[in-house]
Amino acid sequence: MPPQVSSGWITRLIALVLLLFAFSCMALGTQPGSPAPVLERSVKAAFLYKFLGYMEFPADPGPALVVGVLGAEDVAAELARIVVGRNVGNRAITVRQLREGDSLAGLQLLFIGEDAAQPGQALRTAEKNGTVTVTEQENGLQSGSVINFRVVDERVRFEVSLPAAERCNVRLSSRLLSVAYHVQKGGQ
Repeated sequence: MPPQVSSGWITRLIALVLLLFAFSCMALGTQPGSPAPVLERSVKAAFLYKFLGYMEFPADPGPALVVGVLGAEDVAAELARIVVGRNVGNRAITVRQLREGDSLAGLQLLFIGEDAAQPGQALRTAEKNGTVTVTEQENGLQSGSVINFRVVDERVRFEVSLPAAERCNVRLSSRLLSVAYHVQKGGQ
């Protein structure tokens, strides 16, 4: 007898696949050295929101999940717009626009944009705090990020580091890993 599958789980999986397919179909057309287009920043903000639903944090984060954004005001504004009135599970989502030197305490997720002045320092501090980090750097995973955005064939993709996730004590859903462009496992 086959195992029972919840129709809610199937619906969420289909919604994720359709969302990721839609994002992958959006051409971005970036030029090296030019500012990221509005569409690219909107896609990244939407991904940040969706990532939260596919992470299990070790400690109870309380009634709200707090996302910090450093070095990307446009992503912070778009993410704040996206999360208005939405929850992940039974938790509200709060977006904090950060400046260099601001405290990273109390964050569950930190997006470090390409305009951040000291991304390495922010990554180290976030890791010490157990905060999941998302970057948009050429060598983001090698720098210690859990998730790193890349533009591949003019589309926003993301790569994941399982060792970095383990250091933050966060468990990533296999559904998230299955749609990643690249998954870095231990020893890579």
